[in-house]
Amino acid sequence: MNTPDFSTWSLEQTESFWAEQARLIDWHEPFTQVCDYSRPPFARWFVGGRTNLCHNAVDRHLPARASQPAIRFTSTETGESRVLTYAQLHGEVVLMAATLRGLGLRRGDRVVLYLPMVPEAAIAMLACARLGLVHSAVFAGFAPPSLAARIDDAEARVVITCDASLRGGRLIPLKKLVDEAVARAQGRVEQVLVINRGLDPAAPMNAPRDLDYAGVSARHRHETVPCAWLESSEVSYLLYTSGTTAKPKGIQRDTGGYAVALAASMRLIYDGRPGETYFSTADVGWVVGHSYTVYGPLITGMTTVMYEGLPTKPDGGIWWRIAAESRATVMFSSPTAIRVLKKQDPALIKRHDLSRLRHLFLAGEPLDEPTSRWIRDALGHVNIIDNYWQTET
Repeated sequence: MNTPDFSTWSLEQTESFWAEQARLIDWHEPFTQVCDYSRPPFARWFVGGRTNLCHNAVDRHLPARASQPAIRFTSTETGESRVLTYAQLHGEVVLMAATLRGLGLRRGDRVVLYLPMVPEAAIAMLACARLGLVHSAVFAGFAPPSLAARIDDAEARVVITCDASLRGGRLIPLKKLVDEAVARAQGRVEQVLVINRGLDPAAPMNAPRDLDYAGVSARHRHETVPCAWLESSEVSYLLYTSGTTAKPKGIQRDTGGYAVALAASMRLIYDGRPGETYFSTADVGWVVGHSYTVYGPLITGMTTVMYEGLPTKPDGGIWWRIAAESRATVMFSSPTAIRVLKKQDPALIKRHDLSRLRHLFLAGEPLDEPTSRWIRDALGHVNIIDNYWQTET
């Protein structure tokens, strides 16, 4: 089907179009109606259907992709590199889900994540999705007052964090910041689950509220945790708008509609192909990180790259090096980031083999002409595509 016909189909035969896209994910129970718009402006997508984000991102790939890398992680802050296959990711997700279940959390409960760009952030998101818990991932650069407000908004029973992270070599005491936020919050957080990275020996642990993840998860090592099959319109996560124009607003994302939209956009817009590698530089605390660092690539059966560190350390070529080493075929970043890399050393991009890269998508602001010219000249064969999204959409 050519592009004009495809566009016409999507606009004029909306139900037929989205029913076809819904075939890109697995349904435990089929939907009976594509879209219920009887209460505008609120819509319910894929009414009657039951599915699960974790199943579609992890479990369904195990028969064919168990040994394929699911996550490639690089930290220039700690020097750590890790690769998790789909089988290993499944094991880690089930372990965290069993641990959360062991804390008494049940479907619909809220969990706040205050984590840096480490695999455990994706694992925590997927574990929540597996159980039908609603996660609220908070950017780990936010101060305690902002974190406290989100804890209260979510009425969170549990917060998951790390002892600390590093930013440009500077220690960020995440656990201490969580303690301050919990003290500020009006609601009562029952447990704080702490992933100890060994970065802050002085990180306080306040019994019985605080739990060391390694210790508590060991009790659940051999448990199985089936996916909870959620109604399509059930909430999958909470995330806040950027707040650049007004007070941040909490957005509730559904399950089935979100999964279908991601699967369709990965195929039709981002040209994501199973078995290939997708490198989004977005933090999981933002919507692009949710959709195109974690859920979208994994739903598609791709390898996703997670990077912890500055885009300029050890030099402005680090992203290009990671893209080359991971053999990334699609990248997603922002014009601001590209301008920073250009300013550092415009020649660094030429030092790396980016021959497998097909597309570089840029979002978050309009792409200015000088930056557009530089990146197009530098990458040559790569499609440079400016795109626009909102947390709300």
